[in-house]
Amino acid sequence: MKNKYLIHPLADVKSKYIGDNTQIWQFTVVLEKATIGSNCNINCHCFIENDVIIGNNVTVKSGVYLWDGLRIGNNVFIGPNVTFVNDKYPHSKQYPDEFLSTIIEDNVSIGAGTVILGGIKLCNGCMIGAGSVVTKSVNAQTLWYGNPAKLIKDLK
Repeated sequence: MKNKYLIHPLADVKSKYIGDNTQIWQFTVVLEKATIGSNCNINCHCFIENDVIIGNNVTVKSGVYLWDGLRIGNNVFIGPNVTFVNDKYPHSKQYPDEFLSTIIEDNVSIGAGTVILGGIKLCNGCMIGAGSVVTKSVNAQTLWYGNPAKLIKDLK
């Protein structure tokens, strides 16, 4: 049975690993080895590299680039212009042997304009306030914001 998903005609999607009921909007590029789950909404002006896995029911708002090494769980919200980093010491034309792995667990919400440094984990159900810079792993069911992001409160 053929997958049923929507790819806008102005998107450049090379991956065949896209779940049912997912929508990918205009001016978005998805490389061929990327995996996107079911019922996702990938807004316009996004870029998804090869070594990226996205779970089910994920929303990625406009202007988000998902780099190699990123793992995103289910029911995740990524606000507009969130920035992910996968290389601590980037140099032009010099690539690390391996990019940093960043894990976003289930039910995480990341506010607009947030920067997520590589090699960390955002645990289940945490929330990151808009404009934050997350420099270390974040515990489950907690609210963080600021620059650098700090624990604001427990959401349990």
